Amino acid sequence: MKKFIVTFLKRGALFAALGPVILAIVYFFLNINGVVESVPVSKMITEILTATLMAFIAAGISAIYKVEKIQIGIASLIQGSVLFLDYIIIYLINGWLRFEWYAIVIFTVIFIAGFALIWLIIYLSNRNNIKKMNEKLN
Repeated sequence: MKKFIVTFLKRGALFAALGPVILAIVYFFLNINGVVESVPVSKMITEILTATLMAFIAAGISAIYKVEKIQIGIASLIQGSVLFLDYIIIYLINGWLRFEWYAIVIFTVIFIAGFALIWLIIYLSNRNNIKKMNEKLN
């Protein structure tokens, strides 16, 4: 468990800076499209800090695959659950997602579909690589 925490903290710290960068990119495009002209300083501070925390957690939880010796399905369930809670809590705190049941349901469906699609791509890619290695061995 100690190794997991250390790895989680290292990965989180390494990628935490991506949160504010992504936030800046989003606000850049909102601005050039005339959607957002200015943001109050207190809102920007909150969003920068929460986006940093969100990126820290999202990157850190990937340590579950490298450190812990658990089945990939359970590791994926843990990662998916942590990411879902990470995203939905930060989105609600920042007002990026309305606190209404239909918005949360839509977000949940999109999250599950996106997470499943990413894992399907990883699975198919790994299966293809294994198939090529087996062909080389034969």
